[in-house]
Amino acid sequence: MSYLYLKKPLDSSYPSSLRRRKRRQVFAFGLFGLGFFLLLSAILPIVQFQLEYSTKFNQILNPLSPRFYDRSNSILGDLSTDYTQLSNWFIVDSQHPSSLPDSVSSTTSYSLSVPKLKIDNAVVIVGSSDLKKSLIQYPQTALPGQLGNAVIFGHSVLPQFFNPKSYFTIFSTLYRLKQGDEIYVNYDNIRYKYLVEEMYEVTPNDLSVLEQRFDGRYLTLITCSPPGTYLRRLIVKSRIVDIY
Repeated sequence: MSYLYLKKPLDSSYPSSLRRRKRRQVFAFGLFGLGFFLLLSAILPIVQFQLEYSTKFNQILNPLSPRFYDRSNSILGDLSTDYTQLSNWFIVDSQHPSSLPDSVSSTTSYSLSVPKLKIDNAVVIVGSSDLKKSLIQYPQTALPGQLGNAVIFGHSVLPQFFNPKSYFTIFSTLYRLKQGDEIYVNYDNIRYKYLVEEMYEVTPNDLSVLEQRFDGRYLTLITCSPPGTYLRRLIVKSRIVDIY
């Protein structure tokens, strides 16, 4: 003997308001879950950076003296400040004034490559200000190949959004470099090979990273740290080892 079961139609007396309430609850839980996921996506990379990398950087060189630390500087920086403009990257301490170099009138550009980070022939402009359009070499710092220190700035965001072809995200994985990693610069038809020597962090009012040393030919890369925040500055220093 066979049986046929039929689903009983929904009772027309079932309150429609209750059905709508359940739909709203499901929608609300969905939005909450999405918001929680996005929050974790932003926080976890920062926590991972702090645990895996930040301590290591501070051990390579002594961090900035505590008297320079600006306690008013939040991890996200001043939300009203446009940090894609290089002029907003430094906090000048009134008790320890330092003048920033003036911009140059003529435009000089060259290219930079970091094979480990898949950065290939990124444009570096000397004396520019807009980090959305290029990497920027700070004016009055040595040009590649010269005795002194060429200082290059690049923007960074959360590492999961890293795109080596976008100047808005180009230095988001700079912290993954290690001592001995290669950096290449093509300037004035000459190719320079640099090797990373040291990495460390400073606070935004430490202008010592712009200082010039004339005992060698150096290249310094700088971005915000942890990536996606404006709390500190990550410094990657390298030295010329070969010229092609």
